[in-house]
Amino acid sequence: MALVKNNKRYLMFGVGAVLIIFVAILMLNGANNSSKAEPSAANVPSQSVAQQDEQYPEAPAFTLNDLNGNEVSLSDFKGKVVFVNFWATWCPPCRKEIPAFIELIDQYGDDGFVILGVAVDPREFQNVDKVKPFAKEMGINYPVVYDTKGVSQLYGGIRSIPTTFVINREGKVVGRIVGSRPKDVFEGIIKDLL
Repeated sequence: MALVKNNKRYLMFGVGAVLIIFVAILMLNGANNSSKAEPSAANVPSQSVAQQDEQYPEAPAFTLNDLNGNEVSLSDFKGKVVFVNFWATWCPPCRKEIPAFIELIDQYGDDGFVILGVAVDPREFQNVDKVKPFAKEMGINYPVVYDTKGVSQLYGGIRSIPTTFVINREGKVVGRIVGSRPKDVFEGIIKDLL
């Protein structure tokens, strides 16, 4: 009987030790990940223009063709708050955020806010013909261009879509949003930067 009790104690001690080690590893990984986290546009602090110029990088310039074959350059939107949104027609989270983007353009477009949709569909040539009818069906009211030149690489590459880069009126990249977000998150960013 004493042997069974000792075995139970050792088992309980072992399980407890494993749990403590597991929790410690989780905490260390969380601390390491949070210290390496990319700046989020959702946490864009209010700063003076001088501070922003020193802290944030210049947005990489690019020119791509829109859905009608016309050239559109990022510089066309100089002096405006711009969301450069990398997306695709086949991406469910991308589709989910488009109605909010349409509403935000309706609300803030006249105040100097622009969304530039960069469709990555051309990377998969079978999808290139789907972008224009998709944009029409969704009622997209902002410029959409085809990323035939790998523009995302200029922005350090993207790991998943949608990915939205936030550019302030001074042309600085002040944030990156990976994944879709609710409208109020995007709206808070816009209000802070306009």
